[in-house]
Amino acid sequence: MNDDRLHAPATLRNRDAILAVLCQVLPASGLVLEVASGSGEHVVHFAAALPGLTFQPSDPDPQARSSVAAWAKVEGLANLRPPLDIDAAAPDWPLAAADAVLCINMIHIAPWSAAVGLVRGAGAILPPGAPLYLYGPFRRHGAHTAPSNAAFDESLRQRDPAWGVRDLEEVAALASATGFSPPAVTTMPANNLSVVFRRN
Repeated sequence: MNDDRLHAPATLRNRDAILAVLCQVLPASGLVLEVASGSGEHVVHFAAALPGLTFQPSDPDPQARSSVAAWAKVEGLANLRPPLDIDAAAPDWPLAAADAVLCINMIHIAPWSAAVGLVRGAGAILPPGAPLYLYGPFRRHGAHTAPSNAAFDESLRQRDPAWGVRDLEEVAALASATGFSPPAVTTMPANNLSVVFRRN
């Protein structure tokens, strides 16, 4: 066992449901950037299942990048690049272009500036028609979709007042102002959503 490999228990529960949506959303070939790759378990799973695509993981946390690299080494996937140091909120990303951007379970465990930076950064590197895929819990029309999400939101805000479950309409307005289409929304297990914006 490589000590650098981190494990996120939720990944095993949601990765196949996410993959099913990605199979309908992602292009047949090209470069897919994952922002906030965390442990790396998602991107390794997707890269193994979708060999026609090249995946670029990223995370601002050195420990997370070490975990991504360790998982990649074990799996030996030719279509998985070494992880980049990308802070979603940073004004410039070290990647000039991508054919899709993924971000799973990040915008609620980060300040709003990270969501703003994510949409801005994706808008800068995606061509017209390309998807920005978000996954996680969202409020809809200002209300939580389940009591468990309300409790989760409260626990997040106790950890950091800048964190919290985001309002889907607010994220959609941000995306629209940055040059993205209205979202295509898929209801996912455990009161989460898949949200797909496309570059205009």
